[in-house]
Amino acid sequence: QVQLVESGGGLVQAGGSLRLSCAASGSIIRFNAMGWYRQAPGKQRELVVAITSGGSSNYADSVRGRFTISRDNAKNTVYLQMSSLKPEDTAVYYCNAELGRLEFWGQGTLVTVSS
Repeated sequence: QVQLVESGGGLVQAGGSLRLSCAASGSIIRFNAMGWYRQAPGKQRELVVAITSGGSSNYADSVRGRFTISRDNAKNTVYLQMSSLKPEDTAVYYCNAELGRLEFWGQGTLVTVSS
């Protein structure tokens, strides 16, 4: 069973920065891809960014240039560095991992950006 634990969410003013972490139980190099999704109140969950095992990343247009995904294989952790945050970035952020046809999710961490 794969467990993903997010941390790092909180309240930040517009223009500020936060770094989210997603710690996995066991090695992350086994995953085909890992990523971050978010779900704002009343909206569907959407992809923020994903990174493949080969290191290729795919960002949503709304965050490209402001958010950066990275991974530390030694720590079994994926990070999401978020800068120039906007109120519309307010959401619960979820970590995701793909292992073959299986998909795993963390419990989510709330990011609130005040104007």
